[in-house]
Amino acid sequence: MPNSRSCNGGQSPVSGASRVMRRLRLNHDSGAVTLSYVIIVPVFLLAILVVVQASVLYLAKQTALAAARHGADVARTAKPPAGTGAGAAAAVAFARSAGPGFLTGVSARSGGTASTVKITVSGRAFSLIPGKTFAITEVVTAPVERFVALGDLWLVRRDHGR
Repeated sequence: MPNSRSCNGGQSPVSGASRVMRRLRLNHDSGAVTLSYVIIVPVFLLAILVVVQASVLYLAKQTALAAARHGADVARTAKPPAGTGAGAAAAVAFARSAGPGFLTGVSARSGGTASTVKITVSGRAFSLIPGKTFAITEVVTAPVERFVALGDLWLVRRDHGR
């Protein structure tokens, strides 16, 4: 049986050539992964920033809407001397307690007619972008609650056109 060892240390000439080719290929691709990370990572981080900012804006908008609804509920059931002013104060108190940190500079205005109440809640949403502010404004209009005696029910039907 002939000796299977060759003069190049037991390696076939094909495996030595493939090792050289692999080394050349690796040296040629060096830095490609780093370059792809330089492109992909900032885009990925920007996408995360956009998702978080959109979530904060949504949360601030929903808080302002809930505050306006709460203020409208208080104003529509309040006695006429307290009226819509109590609704605006209740809306501001609700927004400050429900949205600390992400809804700032909260203010509320009240208005309406004799049969409706209108509460407007405004504020600024927290921004992850330095120097950028997002204004949030929500308006709720609701009918004023009227309590009538059972015998005066025909007045309510006549007023609503039923």
